[in-house]
Amino acid sequence: MNVTHLECSLTGERYESGRPHNLSRAGKPLLVRYDLEAAKGTLTRESLAAREPNMWKWRELLPNDSEPVSLGEIETPLIRLQRTGGANLLVKDEGRLPTGSFKARGLAMAVTMAKQLRIERMAMPTNGNAGAALAAYGARAGMETTVICPAETPEINIIETAAYGARVYVADGQIDECGALVGKGAAEGLWFDCSTLKEPYRLEGKKVMGFELAEQLGWELPDAIFYPTGGGTGLIGMWKGFDELEAVGLIGSKRPRMYAVQAEGCAPMVRAFDRGDEFAERWDNAATVATGIRVPKAVGDFLILRAVRESNGAAIAVSDEAILKAVEDAARDDGFLFCPEGGAVLAAWRKAVGEGLVGRDERVVLFNCANGNKYPLPDRSKRLKLGEARPEAL
Repeated sequence: MNVTHLECSLTGERYESGRPHNLSRAGKPLLVRYDLEAAKGTLTRESLAAREPNMWKWRELLPNDSEPVSLGEIETPLIRLQRTGGANLLVKDEGRLPTGSFKARGLAMAVTMAKQLRIERMAMPTNGNAGAALAAYGARAGMETTVICPAETPEINIIETAAYGARVYVADGQIDECGALVGKGAAEGLWFDCSTLKEPYRLEGKKVMGFELAEQLGWELPDAIFYPTGGGTGLIGMWKGFDELEAVGLIGSKRPRMYAVQAEGCAPMVRAFDRGDEFAERWDNAATVATGIRVPKAVGDFLILRAVRESNGAAIAVSDEAILKAVEDAARDDGFLFCPEGGAVLAAWRKAVGEGLVGRDERVVLFNCANGNKYPLPDRSKRLKLGEARPEAL
């Protein structure tokens, strides 16, 4: 294991690895730091090509030194949306992962580290997919898990989470309010708080999306990345991971422009970006069909905004109508079924192209964060009576 220490993302204060941590003393996320010179000795393009294609092949830049808690975290494919956006528009389809979403990456790592650190009980708030992933990996590790979700959480996610044996509670509030209850329980010693960015290791699992992307594109990063942004773990993780890849000699200095995508009904990052603020104020009365990005207040707000600005990207908000149209269009035109949050990134790409932020000739990667089949879809089928049906009339 090449971990040297943990570091406060705001102040740089160092913390010892090898024991449980939540936020820093400044109340901000902790980042895992590695001995990158040591990693450079064995993490090469050739060694990676010879390894089994899964999340854990990046072991020199991952924190665990024990057998991972795994359900088979594959490398997810890049799918070209030729009819929807042209030859340069690609989707990284995270819906192929266990539990059907990219939350599997972060929770596989968080639970692996929790087991290594002898944590027996974990809890989190969720808008759906993260809770299901915690429950599944917790079951795999033999841990007790508790999940609290807002009432607007899709029913399939609630049922799925409970099926893995978690204690699931549906609450009358937003995800940050559910998180406050989780934090209170953690303070009372009832469980370990595994909320977004309130422990260091979910970020390390999610950054592997950026590692895979670099290798899949021949070690040259795309011109732009559009990422559905609630808590923003994956966007922050990839931005961190790109620096690590450069430090070990796998990529050069080129970086993609990072676009943080939110819904108009819950857009705290967009508001903060437009105002030039370092931190984002809580968004009141959050509401959107894309429940996974319905996060009124994110603990990593300044890290999201920092990555967007350093990359010369932007934060973009799209309407629910644009989200639903994007899902419908990609399914009909390219046979690709986005989840609503993935629909948001396609809608944001369209908006960015229209505003001249992105050129159609630029290579762009959209992140589809979950399997579209996990979400309700409109029924456009027609009924017929077989005894009366004529093929030529169909």
